[in-house]
Amino acid sequence: MKILVCISKTPDTTAKIAFTDNNTKFAEAGVQWIINPYDEWYALVRAIELKEKDPSIGISLVTVGGADADPIIRKALALGGDEAIRVNAAQADSFQIASYIANIAKEGEFDLVFTGKETIDYNGSSVGGMVAELIEAPYVALATKFELSGTTATITREIEGGEEVDEVATPLVVSCQKGMAEQRIPNMKGIMGARTKPLKVVEPAAIEALTSVASFEMPPAKAGVKLIDAENPAELVRLLKEEAKVI
Repeated sequence: MKILVCISKTPDTTAKIAFTDNNTKFAEAGVQWIINPYDEWYALVRAIELKEKDPSIGISLVTVGGADADPIIRKALALGGDEAIRVNAAQADSFQIASYIANIAKEGEFDLVFTGKETIDYNGSSVGGMVAELIEAPYVALATKFELSGTTATITREIEGGEEVDEVATPLVVSCQKGMAEQRIPNMKGIMGARTKPLKVVEPAAIEALTSVASFEMPPAKAGVKLIDAENPAELVRLLKEEAKVI
């Protein structure tokens, strides 16, 4: 059994966001980068848990990005990945990213592809489904539980108003979210071992982007609040009728 875990580099949640080049690019200077939490805490850790039950399972990591992504890849290797592949291309268009990952998945003949449900910077949730389509495999999104018996996966996923349990034969693609696993911290043995684990850099195929960024903009500043005296409910009712906006 071979598992491919998709890893993305994202800004730390406390990073101050700014844009450059006429608001068309994210300003990266001074930003602390981390592994996208959905990829790390749920997709990668669940793959590691499966390997702990069955040591014959191999875990490969894949990311799309430049050399500045190597530190977060090494952290993922320290957690428990066996090897990593970095497609040497900028993260821009979701279709391009999915196509690069799909090429790796097909060439490596992976049985499972795990992704986080989304990245915390763009919140697109589109790459996993695209990868599944490109490799012609089933796709299960928003998985909260994953069990494997031979070549059959039993997956619990979140749906509106409840849960759904699916049984799917491998190969397949799964996007993972909270409930799939619990966050882990790399230990010293893992950190030291990650230095010697293979990290292969491959050049991207010639794939044309389908989208481009016209501009970014910050959300509007939060408006002030109005405090109404508890003894004046009539004023509250008036404000709700005349000034409150439904979002």
